Amino acid sequence: MPSVAIVTDSTSCLPREEVERYSIEVVPLNLVHEGHIYRDGRDLTADEFYRLLKASKRLPTTSPASPGEYLEVFRRVGEKARSILCISVSAKLSGMFDSARAAAELATEVLPRTAIQVIDSKTAAMAQGFVVLAAARAARLGNSLPEVMDAAARMMPRVELVAALDTLHYLARGGRVPMVAAWATSILQIKPILKLARGEVRLLERVRTRKRSLSRLLELMRERVGKKGPVHASVFHAQARDEALALQERVIREFQPKELYLTEFTSVMGVHTGPGVVGIAYYAED
Repeated sequence: MPSVAIVTDSTSCLPREEVERYSIEVVPLNLVHEGHIYRDGRDLTADEFYRLLKASKRLPTTSPASPGEYLEVFRRVGEKARSILCISVSAKLSGMFDSARAAAELATEVLPRTAIQVIDSKTAAMAQGFVVLAAARAARLGNSLPEVMDAAARMMPRVELVAALDTLHYLARGGRVPMVAAWATSILQIKPILKLARGEVRLLERVRTRKRSLSRLLELMRERVGKKGPVHASVFHAQARDEALALQERVIREFQPKELYLTEFTSVMGVHTGPGVVGIAYYAED
């Protein structure tokens, strides 16, 4: 029986092979559209979701898993492990952390022999995925729950995420940026670059062309990792596979990463950004 089992949510964008390798339990967020509830990553493929998004007059909404859903996951996982570490998407971006924490409190009564800790990754997408992998690898080595939590905590300030959007249209429709900003950006063909830091997404800068925005992602990565130790990275995209593959090749040539993934951007975040997102999550070893 493993000492520590790892639970996370679908915003982590983890590659399926890593989920299976480390027996990570992934709890889906929900997409709500015209009275239908779709579990992120399970009930709709990415292509199906973006077709729905483009055709919708009203944006789908997202909702976290309920405490009851988390409790059921903890109950199932607790049958195979003595303790559980649940790593959530940033609490500033979703209610998943609150749901998981409420479930952990309920579990003290129904699962009294299972130690459960819930931590906020303060990030999302594959930046969150790298925090989860750090914990899963520590757990695989037989470390205790506090030691596995420490591995995750040490990764959190090291990993960074930057992304190039094709448009601000969807962020404006969702009320996250002013409509006038999206209109001006569209008219001028300006491409926004976002950064996820300290649990929040912020507009980092705007560049003139799509080609320049993708090159700028590499520059930002270079500024952060510099000449530090081996680099770990993940290129992610939302219906922009060819551009993501080209960016991946550039990451390989320049950084010779020790670890590199290509993943799809989760649909529950794609609701706010729309298709065309290309980004990189990365960190350098000490």
